[in-house]
Amino acid sequence: MASVLVVGGGGREHAIAWKLSLSSKVKKIYITPNNIGAVLLPQVEFVDLDVNNFELLAKWCVEKSIDLIVVGPEDPLASGIADVLATYNLNCFGPSAKAARIESDKEWSKEFMNEFNIPTAKWRSFNDVKQATDFVYSADYPALVVKASGLAAGKGVVVASNKQEACLALDAILTENRFGKAGQTVVVEELLQGEEVSVLCFTDGVNINVMLPSQDYKRAYNQDKGPNTGGMGAFCPCYNMPQNELDEAKNILQRAVDGLRNRGTPFVGVLYAGLMVTNDGIRVLEFNCRFGDPETQTILPLLESDLYDIMKACCDGTLNKAEVKWKTDQFCVGVVMASRGYPLTSSKGDIISGLPSVTKGMVFHMGTKLNNYGEVVTNGGRVLIVVTTHQDLVLAAARATMACGRIIFNGAQFRTDIAHRGIARAILAKGATTYKSSGVDITAGNNLIPIYKQMVSITKRQGVLGDLGSFGAMFDLKAAAFKDPILVSSSDGVGTKLKVALTCNSHESIGQDLVAMCVNDILVHGAEPLFFLDYYATGRLEGGAVVQVVKGIVDGCHQSGCALIGGETAEMPGLYHNNDYDVAGFAVGAVERNKILPHINDIVSGDVVIGLESSGVHANGFSLIRKIMDMGCHKFTDEAPFSLDKKTYGEELLTPTVIYVKHVLPSIRNNHIKALAHITGGGLIENIPRILPKNKKVILDATKWNIQPVFGWIAATGSINETEMLRTLNCGLGMTLIVDKKHVEDVLAATNGKVVGIVNEKMPGKFPPVYIIYQKV
Repeated sequence: MASVLVVGGGGREHAIAWKLSLSSKVKKIYITPNNIGAVLLPQVEFVDLDVNNFELLAKWCVEKSIDLIVVGPEDPLASGIADVLATYNLNCFGPSAKAARIESDKEWSKEFMNEFNIPTAKWRSFNDVKQATDFVYSADYPALVVKASGLAAGKGVVVASNKQEACLALDAILTENRFGKAGQTVVVEELLQGEEVSVLCFTDGVNINVMLPSQDYKRAYNQDKGPNTGGMGAFCPCYNMPQNELDEAKNILQRAVDGLRNRGTPFVGVLYAGLMVTNDGIRVLEFNCRFGDPETQTILPLLESDLYDIMKACCDGTLNKAEVKWKTDQFCVGVVMASRGYPLTSSKGDIISGLPSVTKGMVFHMGTKLNNYGEVVTNGGRVLIVVTTHQDLVLAAARATMACGRIIFNGAQFRTDIAHRGIARAILAKGATTYKSSGVDITAGNNLIPIYKQMVSITKRQGVLGDLGSFGAMFDLKAAAFKDPILVSSSDGVGTKLKVALTCNSHESIGQDLVAMCVNDILVHGAEPLFFLDYYATGRLEGGAVVQVVKGIVDGCHQSGCALIGGETAEMPGLYHNNDYDVAGFAVGAVERNKILPHINDIVSGDVVIGLESSGVHANGFSLIRKIMDMGCHKFTDEAPFSLDKKTYGEELLTPTVIYVKHVLPSIRNNHIKALAHITGGGLIENIPRILPKNKKVILDATKWNIQPVFGWIAATGSINETEMLRTLNCGLGMTLIVDKKHVEDVLAATNGKVVGIVNEKMPGKFPPVYIIYQKV
């Protein structure tokens, strides 16, 4: 039986050690540096070796008759650990230093891709900050991705939102030497639009065997907000690529392996391709020379075959003879728990409790140690990853997220939306169309409270008193810094959009819709949303839908800056049919008495109308839309002909309502806005008149804003006339603002809006208060 050394002490290496421990051919696994989770496995033992002294490490392996060395991190590979081990005739699962350049030298890697016709983003490399800055401004594509060419511990990539930000990144890397030698050269790349997916393969330098595709979540916070991290979670398999693109990904990996071999640097180990799925096909963002972290923790649980056999075959050059099978009827989700301040800082020494409570999954240790009292404590930025598997992705995601809520340490943070992007595709790909298939096996509402509390905690704000679960919710207006406040309230639902959500088994957008409908109405009066309550009623309470809805509510509250301080979840069999449900939202905000909007009497001819674009149909008009779907025999799971991203009808129509609070509130506080209209039921022609003096009208120029293709499809397919469209749907504008022309530039800058019209005198009589200039197609 074999002895194995695993080099690396993170969560990836814990997962590798765990999978190797399941092999009947492995008797002993050594790991260095220490991983206190891995050494709990019976076959695993920590050995204190200097992982930077390759000669010493190789001699130890010879003395211990080590049959296989598995190198997890990229740094030792780039520094030549495999080369040294080879001189001692030791089997190393990992590439030589020259082959590892495909990750360790991004400039070299991009040149390699160009040479072997591997599709990638447009790029240029620079050593001079002025030349690089000039290029950012002169490039004929959005040159907004800045990468340190060398290894920078996963922190060397900046995806800038504008040219100024890209130039700041260039200055930090090239002038301030933020990454030392790793940043002596920078690569400036085209910013690609699409969805990322990770495709890895085993390779013996000639043959490859592709793993199940996975997707990781780099941003620190929900909805892909916040700074980049090493990865906050992942799921596998990821169904966002059709089979032809998966085949192309395999071809790309094979071309890379062939190219490295042709250059005299055969690659043995795991080759990782980070891909962007764009409208023009897939593009390689990067290659890595090792297993990804955290993708590995979600890929290996789905491997049916013996990992040791596969790795040994790679080293022996016989991968084509090895058996590599996967569990294709399962999903795996991993949610990372990070320490306080991550990724900007990290905390160490915080005691971790609750680990034994995770019974329906695995916990891989990423950054932990034992303190002097034998307690498990935090020891880095990313601390743990909770991994669960299930035949339904939504259940795997819910279980992993709920398990994180049971693990406690000071400052713990984790995302609650890992794998949510893939749920709809996973349900469609597996043909699961019933609610039961996306439900969580929770039999009582009380079992939902811990996950509620964990999600709701991110919405807490100044003024909230008490915790979720009390008989009533309290809010202190003085603590919220109001002097002479007027309370403003709103209550709303989302109408028959619920039917679409139920049909598609996709509910998270409903929660954001619910919050948006209420807080946008409050905003119209100049009020800042303070707190929110929800009501969820169903015929049968199961976790899948309700957790997604509450998650959406939490995201909506977080976006609007208000606290979710209470609610009611009611199970009423007989009143609602099985899994049908309804939701209602209640929002309360406040505005200083002297800032209440609208200022109707101040509106004069010449005032400018600014429009804030919608994300689609929002939450109105769904009875009409569903009728059109029925008349045309369309299914919500069919690809929508109006979708620019090849999404289904359901995915397009369930796009959540935009929440305008954070964009608009600063302009309200600066007294730059006279009136606002939230464009809901009644559309443009019935909502805008509610804020106009009787002797004024607005003239809107429909050529000035983007009318999304969905509206054209509704009009054409349903034979809906212009008037009916304008009084039923928002037609591309979710909110309109009336502004004095002297404040227009400031408001446009703050809101990212567009000038769409002007206020004018209205003649007496039955003339319409809203007149629209539009282009006929």
